[in-house]
Amino acid sequence: MGQTNRYESPLSSRYASDEMLYLFSADKKFTTWRRLWVALARAEMELGLPVTAEQVAELESHINDINYDVAAAEEKKLRHDVMAHVHAYGAQCPKAMPIIHLGATSCYVGDNTDVILMREGLLLIRNKLVRVLHTLSSFTDKYKALPTLGFTHFQPAQLVTVGKRASLWMNDLLMDLEEVEYRISTLKLLGSKGTTGTQASFLELFDGDHEKVKLLEEKIAKEMGFTAVVPVSGQTYSRKMDANVLATLSGIAQSASKFATDMRLLCHLKEVEEPFEKNQIGSSAMPYKRNPMRCERICSLARYVMVDAQNPAITSATQWFERTLDDSANKRISIPEAFLAVDAILNIYENVCAGLVVHEKVIRRHIMEELPFMASENIMMDAVKRGGDRQQLHERIRVLSQEAGKNVKDLGLTNNLIDLIAEDPLFNMSREELTAHLEPERYIGRCPEQVTEFLQQEIAPVLTKYPEALQGSDVELKV
Repeated sequence: MGQTNRYESPLSSRYASDEMLYLFSADKKFTTWRRLWVALARAEMELGLPVTAEQVAELESHINDINYDVAAAEEKKLRHDVMAHVHAYGAQCPKAMPIIHLGATSCYVGDNTDVILMREGLLLIRNKLVRVLHTLSSFTDKYKALPTLGFTHFQPAQLVTVGKRASLWMNDLLMDLEEVEYRISTLKLLGSKGTTGTQASFLELFDGDHEKVKLLEEKIAKEMGFTAVVPVSGQTYSRKMDANVLATLSGIAQSASKFATDMRLLCHLKEVEEPFEKNQIGSSAMPYKRNPMRCERICSLARYVMVDAQNPAITSATQWFERTLDDSANKRISIPEAFLAVDAILNIYENVCAGLVVHEKVIRRHIMEELPFMASENIMMDAVKRGGDRQQLHERIRVLSQEAGKNVKDLGLTNNLIDLIAEDPLFNMSREELTAHLEPERYIGRCPEQVTEFLQQEIAPVLTKYPEALQGSDVELKV
């Protein structure tokens, strides 16, 4: 059960936000248990069971002042966390003690609380996704027309733009946001299902009145902010719900890791770098180093989340009939850790995006090293217009490209393809005429237009939909 008011883990104290830490704190968990007990008592009172308004009021007055010392002593004696808190709550509410947990099983508070916390966690994650998209959108728009080398297989390919590449990162996050929205909209409470999901205890309490049993769940769900409960269950909600939520979190981790990996490669190329503060040390031994440690941390945490998502998947696959308890210890670790890690990932992601450094001259130099090869088709077409034979020109450019490539790779010289073509009478073109083909902007296709359309049609509606997510100060990393 734990007596601290905060969920502790190796990553929580360093990387996760206070909001997410509180969500998985003891206070949040056990006050939610008590809110559920109040909702149960109130619904039972309204439906005619012998529960008084005085008892409900007594329960409400002690939702937040949890007597952890009493709960700890009771759990040591009873070896049952829910019953320990029933007794602790009852010690503060002696008039209500006889009706606390009336008709319920442990999963009434345990599972319903887990659903509530996961939904609140997804709401926090949703807002952080929106913040990252907002931060990235400014960068993407600013550099939508700045040519850069595109890479396939990490080999130079046709040009793209810095902003167009960033739009790919954004599109992954947009897909994640849509998935998060879907999860939030479809999460349902377990409700009040009883020991094997039959609601037999509640049917007994209501003297066989099925409508009152159904109304009980509806009232509880409404008080807890849900419009629906799961239609059928065993003692627990299906553990596929946990697996689905962590699959969603894993998707965010995948997107963030892809971004961070691209950034690490760009940092190696010295084209784009993550923020590096004035007094930051890149290496304890090599003073000149500017290691991309923030993006490395994203990749590290993302790897953890992607692996962690296997926990509820295996749990879901191995549940026996109406329930087994081998899920409990695992889910108490795997679910909070996944939320904390994704929270940390998005904190770092936003921080990196807010301070990206673009080295335009390095990007231009890299382009010009490769552009003669990429311009060869346009040069060939120009030479054909001047009366040349397309097949002969193609073969000649192939030979000259091989020679230029050898100069670069084997001799360490600059790319001299343009000089070689200028000296070849088959092409009948001056160096100045050939150089006219070396304007990077001619090779970026619709990149600027694609980015503008993407930002206007896909991103702007999201930012308009969630203005509250953009409120507050910028992320400041603890380390």
